[in-house]
Amino acid sequence: MSDINPTKLGKAVTKYRQRLGISASELARRTGLNTATITRTELGEITQAKIETVHVLAQALGIPLTELLTESKIIDGQDFPAMTPYLRTKYKDLPTDAIREIETHFETIAAKHGITGFDGPAPGDDE
Repeated sequence: MSDINPTKLGKAVTKYRQRLGISASELARRTGLNTATITRTELGEITQAKIETVHVLAQALGIPLTELLTESKIIDGQDFPAMTPYLRTKYKDLPTDAIREIETHFETIAAKHGITGFDGPAPGDDE
């Protein structure tokens, strides 16, 4: 994980809160945080946000934690797993050939857009 960017975290929280059409005080109520903390977060004044706080915010905003972490530049794309371990973990019931089909499709689309070089673990090394 990289260092938190308080400005980006604040902008992300504000964006998602406004999409929900709720006030800072309503977000505070939903998270159990006080309104001042929400306001200070949105203003980029919280420089040492705890992961637990970011998680509670994501839940109250109805978004995945990873989305808020990524948008806030707390984590970047390098912190995410490769496609194979992700699929095997997220979709445990998919047969191996279905996972390979998804990977092949993804690689085809990515290559079409100039993205290549999918390094990941060898089969079975990600479990």
